[in-house]
Amino acid sequence: MQMASDIERHDTDILILGTGGAGMFAALHAQQTAPEGTRITIAVKGLIGKCGCTRMVQGGYNVALGGGDTVERHFMDTINGGKWLPNQDMAWKLCEQAVVRVRELENEVGCFFDRNPDGSLHQKAFAGQTADRTVHKGDLTGIEIISRLMEQVLSRPIEKLQEHRAIGLIPTKDGSALAGVLFIDMRTGKFRFIRAKCVMMGTGGGPTMYKYHTPSGDKTMDGLAMALRAGLPLRDMEMVQFHPTGLLAGAHTKMTGTVLEEGLRGAGGYLLNSSENRFMFDYDQLGERATRDVVSRGIYTEMRKNNTSENGGVYISMSHLGPENVRKKFSGMVKRCADSGFDLAGGKVEVVPTAHYFMGGVVVDPDTRTAMEGLYVAGEDAGGAHGSNRLGGNGVANSTVYGGVAGDIMGLDLRKMNAQRDPDEAVLSAEVVRAQHPFSRKPAIIQALRHTLQEAMWEDVGVMRTRAGMERGIARVSEISDELMTIGVDPSNLAFNLTWHDWLNMRSLCDVSSVIAKAGLVRENSRGAHFREDFPESGTMESSFFTVARKTRDTVEVSREKVKFSIIKPGESILPEGEPETLVEAKL
Repeated sequence: MQMASDIERHDTDILILGTGGAGMFAALHAQQTAPEGTRITIAVKGLIGKCGCTRMVQGGYNVALGGGDTVERHFMDTINGGKWLPNQDMAWKLCEQAVVRVRELENEVGCFFDRNPDGSLHQKAFAGQTADRTVHKGDLTGIEIISRLMEQVLSRPIEKLQEHRAIGLIPTKDGSALAGVLFIDMRTGKFRFIRAKCVMMGTGGGPTMYKYHTPSGDKTMDGLAMALRAGLPLRDMEMVQFHPTGLLAGAHTKMTGTVLEEGLRGAGGYLLNSSENRFMFDYDQLGERATRDVVSRGIYTEMRKNNTSENGGVYISMSHLGPENVRKKFSGMVKRCADSGFDLAGGKVEVVPTAHYFMGGVVVDPDTRTAMEGLYVAGEDAGGAHGSNRLGGNGVANSTVYGGVAGDIMGLDLRKMNAQRDPDEAVLSAEVVRAQHPFSRKPAIIQALRHTLQEAMWEDVGVMRTRAGMERGIARVSEISDELMTIGVDPSNLAFNLTWHDWLNMRSLCDVSSVIAKAGLVRENSRGAHFREDFPESGTMESSFFTVARKTRDTVEVSREKVKFSIIKPGESILPEGEPETLVEAKL
């Protein structure tokens, strides 16, 4: 057992958690605005450029680049898609700065995106949007963005701590500010505390507490679990986005749950049930091009009717668009499906709704500042920009826009900060003890318990919810948490002790799962990703509220706060009079 006195200690000026789009953009921008000589450190649970969710982005990047499309139209689509729950100032900045950021990605970071014959950026159709605005690199956009960002970051004088897992936000003794972050150096198993004047958290979401999920299994909501323990307010925690089309290849493969991107439906793909009927028009007039929440519920309803494919989902069919055309436009997904025994170009592929993105997160202002001095949050860890439903293509735009914003703001704020803040040593010691809890228990297998959690959340707090189901889910998660505390880990070799990290992953997932269900109970209406079968009505847009969860001692309390319509009120539009409702009507 390590003691608090054994902790390695290290100082820096700006500390960034995570190396996805948010983290790497924050590092690059902080270099531009911080005083000369500023020490910038990035830390990541895995390897730079080789882990996280930005790398896994297939679809693309939403940005209004003309051709009739405008920032105002992008903003209205974002507000309507989020069912009037977004923080409007954050949504506006997202749409406005996406134009700046995509040019930065091209001209400064070095990204190559697909182009039209005239040299302009090609933009494809995504569901729930009134213009074709999604910039992309085939269907492997995330790899292009993260690879070029990685090259930039690796070439700069930025301290890089790879395979360092953040496990605790450590405040000052009076709790008014953040002193630094406690890590486990996964390569040695030793604890390391890093003091920093500014800390940006961009660890990403990763709702892998569900049976079907798109992120890799090491994404376990660690950032939000740390923020919860630190007493920070979290908003919209009930809002878990299910992507409608996760690959369903059976229980024998990790490929099940991985996303088949939005562009398939945007290009005209069909969703078929077991009778090969296109069923989505039974649920929405936009059919397959409805928003993700609507399509996910349509598929889930067909599943409950047993109108299912061999493995219990439905089919996506692209062959009517021409197999060669599909192979050319969606080469990455065609190959992925072929690896799992499916012919996406010429046949049918089984799909299922899959937990994909988390709209909830830490309450932040449009400059990424939080309620705790010295802590900034960007990307999927931050709530507010998407409201109750994220539009496809707005995710990587959000991460890169707000990562850059955080870097700029931290560099400027640092100029007003003097000495390092000293940590609350009692909190630091408590976090060490918390992480070492399983060392005092008899070693046992953890994976079965994770499967139990995934079944519980899928069944009780999933695509469609009820009070009885969520209450049952809370009880089941509590039982799983209690059982986890009885499971031990062999501490004889802590270097790359993956069983220990599996245990820590489960603790984060259990903590956040409970909050998702508790926030869902408080929202007695249906908005976006949150659908209550016992409260199917959305409620009036004018009376919109968002939920706020906060932990005090050992209790999580969830309250409601009214949405501030700071730019536009329900029933109004900022589009010029006479503008068409959609620019893609002819393609529907």
